[in-house]
Amino acid sequence: MPNLTRRAAAGALVLAGLSGAARARTQDAPPRRSTVAAEPPREWVDADTGHRVVRLSDEAGSSSLYFHQNGYLPDGRTLVISTPGAISAVDLESRAVRPIIRGEGLQLLFAGRRTGDIYFTRTGPGDGSAQPLPTTVFAASATTGVEREIGPIASGSIGSINADETLLLGQWAERDMPLQPRTRGRDGRYDQAAYSANWPDGTPMTFADAKEVRLNDRLEARIPMEIFTLDVRTGERRVVHRATDWLNHLQFSPTDPGLIMFCHEGPWHKVDRIWTIRTDGTGMTKVHTRTMNMEIAGHEWFADDGRTIWYDLQTPRGQKFTVAGYEPETGVRTHYHLERDEWSVHFNSSHDGALFAGDGGDAEMVARAPDGKWIYLFRPEAIPDVAGLHAPNAGDLIRPGIFRSERLVNMGPHDYRLEPNITFTPDNRWLVFRSNMHGANHVYAVEIARAA
Repeated sequence: MPNLTRRAAAGALVLAGLSGAARARTQDAPPRRSTVAAEPPREWVDADTGHRVVRLSDEAGSSSLYFHQNGYLPDGRTLVISTPGAISAVDLESRAVRPIIRGEGLQLLFAGRRTGDIYFTRTGPGDGSAQPLPTTVFAASATTGVEREIGPIASGSIGSINADETLLLGQWAERDMPLQPRTRGRDGRYDQAAYSANWPDGTPMTFADAKEVRLNDRLEARIPMEIFTLDVRTGERRVVHRATDWLNHLQFSPTDPGLIMFCHEGPWHKVDRIWTIRTDGTGMTKVHTRTMNMEIAGHEWFADDGRTIWYDLQTPRGQKFTVAGYEPETGVRTHYHLERDEWSVHFNSSHDGALFAGDGGDAEMVARAPDGKWIYLFRPEAIPDVAGLHAPNAGDLIRPGIFRSERLVNMGPHDYRLEPNITFTPDNRWLVFRSNMHGANHVYAVEIARAA
């Protein structure tokens, strides 16, 4: 997003930059919600970090994709996002937003890394019964908007596309089990659940603890599930893996068309979460093995070059924080340590692998961070051998390191029930995220270089 012009007014600096006592209040108080539909600022310099932030979306209710799903076209300057009633493209240089596909019941899935086509589903209206809504998968040119139908899915969902864009990856469950009663929006999709549960004495749990209870309820239901592929050209459906584990977080390798990563979902301290498998169902491999009680690992993603699987590792949960890497081809493991306040709901890595980022978290989340509501940039730093001397088996051991952090955006007013889901732009100059910091959901970007 080079040469973005400065259009910030002085008032925008006040809206965005919380400092001193004002910042302290936001860490303890509930997120602010404006009762007036004021237009959020277009651009400002965060007063606490010195980094420039811009709003990319024009319409309230816009959203960028989940952190491991690709939203960037091969041209390096176009980002696809969801906007009310449409799937839209954002020109990262001019910041112009244009709709690509309009209509009801649309769900943006991802953009193809090779062709630049966008993949999405269109869900038709239901008949008022408990039957799944009729859903069809489509692809479309991001330039012309011309669509082609790939095929219907009777139930289930699509989570990824492989490196050569020949196969879509999906999951199916024998029956639906919502984690919390929810209402269906006008577009046919569910609104976000507001998790709630009580302790045995009747005291309400926090949102985070209630979510754990609901995750466990779903896990213990042992509903039969399938991971399947859908041929992009023919629509043929093939089953890759069947289980009564809760299968989720499906991802294709960005470089190996036949390698799949998925998780066993549920409370992270109960499940062996991260797994890989080939599209023909062979080679199922557990990526991480727990070595202590209450150890957790999750929110895994592939590095852009496909060589490393990265994930959030805590040993034990909520106490010691690490971003861990595993190379499927070599078995090499790397651990980068970070501090409690630096823990993030999701981490991500730059396209060249030189930088990492995190989207922070509030005080109710797993780290219980007293000051964790920030967008972070992390510079990885390896811990070298002392005096050039190393253990005889050093090559077989975990490679240790630390993250040197820099705060980019004060997220004090943000409600973390909407996860920011940070991604690096292809030029590694900006981080894109979604936020409700000004009330409505919008898509923003922060410049990695400090503002002049």
